Amino acid sequence: MIGAGPSAEAFADRIEDHLELGLRVVGHLAEIGSSAIPRRPVIGRIEDIEAVLHGQVIDEVAISLPVGAWGYVEPVTRLCADEGKIVRIPLEDAGLTVPGARVEEFDGIAIASLVYGPDRTLALVAKRLFDLSLASIALVILSPVLAMVAAWVRLRDGSGVLFSQVRVGLHGRPFTIHKFRTMVQDAEERYEEVVQLSDTTGPAFKMTNDPRITRTGATLRRLSLDELPQLWNVVRGDMSLVGPRPAPPREVAGYDLWHRRRLSMKPGITGLWQVRARRDEDFDRRASIDLEYIDRWSLLLDFRIIVETVPALVQGR
Repeated sequence: MIGAGPSAEAFADRIEDHLELGLRVVGHLAEIGSSAIPRRPVIGRIEDIEAVLHGQVIDEVAISLPVGAWGYVEPVTRLCADEGKIVRIPLEDAGLTVPGARVEEFDGIAIASLVYGPDRTLALVAKRLFDLSLASIALVILSPVLAMVAAWVRLRDGSGVLFSQVRVGLHGRPFTIHKFRTMVQDAEERYEEVVQLSDTTGPAFKMTNDPRITRTGATLRRLSLDELPQLWNVVRGDMSLVGPRPAPPREVAGYDLWHRRRLSMKPGITGLWQVRARRDEDFDRRASIDLEYIDRWSLLLDFRIIVETVPALVQGR
């Protein structure tokens, strides 16, 4: 909540009174000179917004400021556009105009909404149902394959069949991703040995001839079989079948501001850049393709990407 005065507190109350929204107000960012003491925590000044967006899970930003502080509205909304955050502004004060916003009614008041990522609620619900049903069916059908791959990894490379790692999901939510192990047991401890040898420019690490990859792992990666356990992440709701690939926190920490809009969509097992430019070594181009997916997103596009993923796998692309 941008603002800490009575109007901001009243709007925060309206939001949390509607439990069906599933939103909780994390806290207030106060304008300089504000002496208001709201019931919810004041977690900083408005100037701290970038640090707050990067350090906490924030889905939406609401702005409710006195007339004298309206100068904050434009820079805050510009930052939120770069981050892919939805902005809501109650229009109770006559005279505040918000270019590019759509006006909606909420709890009897007009709200200006600035949507920089997918806000097609019914379509996103349909996407979740599509993910859940298809991933569940795939887990059942592929269970013999999963069992055989697990046995193969265990037989060839010893215990520790699965590799689990914390990744950054929707709007910064951390979750644990699961893959079949394709590297030696101490791969994470040896990361600093190879980080400077990345084939990819930018914050992402990717190394074609990574010495930590086992012979079994190289085969699994070539066939993308190591990714199959992520179907469970899809069932859990951490991931989608289609979306930007989830990155570890150390990679996200190196993002430029515009890269962070990748986090405005739930991460996926496959995505637009995987079928279009999987071998591209430039992270900025990959990120641009992810943002193109977010801007163009539809259920039809998801279906097309899934269909195109199959020949890409078969052909080793």
